[in-house]
Amino acid sequence: MKSPGDLRRLVALVLFSSVPSTLILSVTIVVPAFGQQVNPAPAIPSTGFTDLDRYRAWRIAIFTDDFGELARYRAANTALKPAAPGENRVVFFGDSITDLWKLDESFPGKPYINRGISGQTTPQMLIRFRQDVIGLHPKVVVILAGTNDIAGNTGPMRLEDIEANYSSMADLARANQIRVVFASVLPVHNYTPQSQSLFAGRPPEKIVALNRWLKDYVAAHPDCIYLDYFSAMVDDKGLLKRELAEDGLHPNAAGYKLMTPLAETAIRKALGTPQP
Repeated sequence: MKSPGDLRRLVALVLFSSVPSTLILSVTIVVPAFGQQVNPAPAIPSTGFTDLDRYRAWRIAIFTDDFGELARYRAANTALKPAAPGENRVVFFGDSITDLWKLDESFPGKPYINRGISGQTTPQMLIRFRQDVIGLHPKVVVILAGTNDIAGNTGPMRLEDIEANYSSMADLARANQIRVVFASVLPVHNYTPQSQSLFAGRPPEKIVALNRWLKDYVAAHPDCIYLDYFSAMVDDKGLLKRELAEDGLHPNAAGYKLMTPLAETAIRKALGTPQP
């Protein structure tokens, strides 16, 4: 009986016998040892939600290669000119709800900069806070986050973990004389077919609890402002008003129209507060 080594050499011999001699030097054949196991790529742990599992699998390259997605705005930050004297620069910092917001249309002529990235959670935002907020030298940062943490986009998150990341961002802003506007997490709804999967991972009671913490944090830190989108957008069932979003999560034009004056009022309050 031939040994595994003999069999591998036999396979190589058979393969090489059909290859022209001029090509042999440029060909490398790897034959696994008999009995050797080829380990499959590790699977992403299931969240229990099929759509979210697909999303996380699709994002695996980002999670492993650029978790904070620093590459997204690197070139734009480099090209951004310094703020003009007296300019009240504001950075809107968040996830897809910020990313999709056409700030130039909602706030024409205002020096407001969009640094939202779809799908992000607070640990990702914390990684890029220096590059995408501090490095731009704004007077105010409007932080809208938390809904993807609740959904588990980058893995299970306790409310305490989300709150700690909020606190860390506020500490960084405060240390750099940037005033903080903490926006409430938006309510969600399940009134449409396309809203079902997004709603399933975002229990309304967790949104309410996180907003309660944000209000308490701002009450204890007078240099911060609480921007209450939630109260203006919630219906009598505790869900997002149907007419403000088609998919139950992302505001439509009517939703952003409602949010715009609320954000502007909060920014004005922040600019009127003493330097931290």
